[in-house]
Amino acid sequence: MVDTHEVLNQVPPLRGYNAADNPSLAEAVVAEGGGWGLDEITELGAVAATDRAQRWGELADRHEPVLRTHDRYGHRVDEVEYDPAYHELMRTAVEHGLHGAPWADTRPGSHVVRAAKLSVWTVEPGHVCPISMTYAVVPALRHAPDLAAVYEPLLTSRVYDPTLAAPTGKAGIIAGMSMTEKQGGSDVRANRTRATPTGDGSYRIVGHKWFTSAPMSDFFLVLAQAPGGLSCFFLPRVLPDGTRNRMRLQRLKDKLGNRGNASSEVEYDDATAWLVGEEGRGVRTIIEMVNLTRLDCALASATNMRHGLTQAVHHATHRMVFGAHLIDQPLMRNVLADLAIEAEAATAVAFRMAGATDAAERGDEREGLIRRLALPAVKYWTCKRAPAHVGEAMECFGGNGYVEESGMPRLYREAPLYGIWEGSGNVSALDMLRAMLTAPKSVDAVFDELEAATGLDDRYDAKLGELKRLLADHEQLQVNARMVAETLCITLQGSSLLRRGDPAVAEGFAASRLAGRHGGAYGTLPQGLDVGKILDRVAVG
Repeated sequence: MVDTHEVLNQVPPLRGYNAADNPSLAEAVVAEGGGWGLDEITELGAVAATDRAQRWGELADRHEPVLRTHDRYGHRVDEVEYDPAYHELMRTAVEHGLHGAPWADTRPGSHVVRAAKLSVWTVEPGHVCPISMTYAVVPALRHAPDLAAVYEPLLTSRVYDPTLAAPTGKAGIIAGMSMTEKQGGSDVRANRTRATPTGDGSYRIVGHKWFTSAPMSDFFLVLAQAPGGLSCFFLPRVLPDGTRNRMRLQRLKDKLGNRGNASSEVEYDDATAWLVGEEGRGVRTIIEMVNLTRLDCALASATNMRHGLTQAVHHATHRMVFGAHLIDQPLMRNVLADLAIEAEAATAVAFRMAGATDAAERGDEREGLIRRLALPAVKYWTCKRAPAHVGEAMECFGGNGYVEESGMPRLYREAPLYGIWEGSGNVSALDMLRAMLTAPKSVDAVFDELEAATGLDDRYDAKLGELKRLLADHEQLQVNARMVAETLCITLQGSSLLRRGDPAVAEGFAASRLAGRHGGAYGTLPQGLDVGKILDRVAVG
């Protein structure tokens, strides 16, 4: 019998790779004051690399959440059932402090360390949604000091308890956000959900929400129209007396990706809630939560890039084509080095925003101003780059990358989400302009930082001049908002890489992104760069 099925030239599985070993990640953590947490980050990266954790991710993504509106007897229960693997992912994330833990950690850099842990916990992105919202809810909840005093210790606890019970009876809780309505989308001021005061300090909420993710969270911050205008409310799933609040889950969304996370439509049918902040100031109250989830979008996009790049480098290292490994082919080296430069730039600027967040939360006004203006631009551009980046990484595999078993399709489906979540591209760009108008000192703070890198590279100085010219055209600012956001982010990336990045990567970034000598696709780096040193930083195995 002739052997027709000899397996040759197939790439071995990528096993045991610790994402914390990435130099760009470690350098960014140290630069932003989180060096003390490198051991903790490495520990979680090792957990993520295990076959068991990878299997959890596969199961949580494949076995999507299921909605049960009623029990067998016809009683409304409004529960979402998850695969047990989802709860293992949540438990691990909470135990390692990826949720609200930094708010209870007084060490400088705790938010940076948390960001890095988020970046190495790459097993499944869906469960990270409630983790991110739990992290982001704390500053907003502090607008109601009495509520914060009760619930903040539970939000920062490292105990995961998925049972449906009154929050105060649990050892740890998870939070969510409920803003979007079908008639308004990003225009939350068009919301029609109503909040009526009852006289005992609570409100009755009536209305429909078009997108509420992680609907089994213990409580939600909800926007609704109160007598004094659009306001923010604390709405628990289970009331203090143990009865279920009147929050009706209508259906789960059938989404492109993020399948392990349940996203729902919700009816608030005379649900009970309590005011957070002042009536009429709901957007100002909840925007603090939104800004922190935007930070996580930028971090997730950078993570997506590094993860896809790692997979592509591993494949190219082992795959033979025309008598040589792919990693040694000149054109493939250009592609991979180009992807590596983009991933390093995204990582550097995302962690710069994590560092600004850490400092701002500790009272540094200047860092708060930098975050206010720069974060929308960073969110805009890094999230725009992620889908094309992972698409190119997938192409490095050829047809093998298009197969679900490779893991690349799941990564590809996830990439567009970050540009949509918490404000699409236009919303982010316009929020950047709003920061310039409402917090003009933020412009000075950002330019002080950018000016610190002048004189290091003529190409950077030219890009900074381009940014200044764009901002000087006041009449066209809104039309040019996307270009302003892109240019601001690229300039910030250049500043970070030139001042404290790897020299080979910084030169590659300057020669391509800053100088404009770069094509419309990856793999179009100019000649003369030290591609070998760039690829050495992303070598696998």
